[in-house]
Amino acid sequence: MMFRVTFLGTGGSIPQTNRAPSAVAVEREGDLMLFDCGEGTQRQMMRCGTGFTVDDIFITHKHGDHLLGLPGLTQTWTFQGRDEPVRIYCPESVADHVRGCVALAGHRPAYDVDVKPVGDGTVVRRDGYDVVAFETDHGRVDSVGYAVVEDERKGRFDRERAEELGVPPGPMFSTLHNGEAVELEDGTVVEPEQVVGEPRPGRKFVYTGDTRPTDRTVEMARDASLLVHDGMFGDDKKDRAVETGHSTAREAAGVAREADAELLALTHVSSRYSDDVSPLKAASLDEFADSFVASDGDEVVVEYPEKERGTRRV
Repeated sequence: MMFRVTFLGTGGSIPQTNRAPSAVAVEREGDLMLFDCGEGTQRQMMRCGTGFTVDDIFITHKHGDHLLGLPGLTQTWTFQGRDEPVRIYCPESVADHVRGCVALAGHRPAYDVDVKPVGDGTVVRRDGYDVVAFETDHGRVDSVGYAVVEDERKGRFDRERAEELGVPPGPMFSTLHNGEAVELEDGTVVEPEQVVGEPRPGRKFVYTGDTRPTDRTVEMARDASLLVHDGMFGDDKKDRAVETGHSTAREAAGVAREADAELLALTHVSSRYSDDVSPLKAASLDEFADSFVASDGDEVVVEYPEKERGTRRV
């Protein structure tokens, strides 16, 4: 099943010639989600070919570089004749800002815009996965990150063992794999645990938005296939990171290391590094080898943990 992450905007607070403000598109088996929606997101969606069939938008906090793309995007949907509702999730204190952004387009959408408040631990249930909100630390601003967590998968079916136990190939295989015992012609009962391995974890994508490194993020990012973390500053601006509620690249890499994430992508890159991200890259790699500084248009294919070729940058 396809699980693709597209970086639409990787810049910090100020738009750059090569980096738009924050926005990430996640496609999972036909579901397309947006995480943050900075200025110009709809144009980035066209450039990157993600399509516009978004039903869920997840906003991390109220700052303009994370939601000023909403007026244009919602207006375009009206021009396109959209009639399906769109759901926008955000911290409760941000709900009125989101509604105001939609109203800024100067029109009433021809479809329902359902603004849904979330807080730490809020779970949005979808078919085969959850989106879980978690508290982050962006100074005085209410902020959350989000984790897309797939359901556990069935364990592997051991066909060879099943045949050794006398189970004939056919429907009984499926019955056992679905967790039900079967009775053979001689009366022998074969239990699922005899031929089915332990449940296997699904994939996990974690997006922090703007934040200081936190224990809660480490907890939510545990064993993440891909962690997208604020890495706005280099080591030389650590004081500035603390002052503004952001993280350095090294601090973000430390979170990934503690969480045992598979791959780290640094985003929300300050404009002071617009011509040279090497300080961010060097600092993150020094702490966590499987990391990179994301650029607009980058894609990551998220794979299952046991895949020989794991989660990777395309």
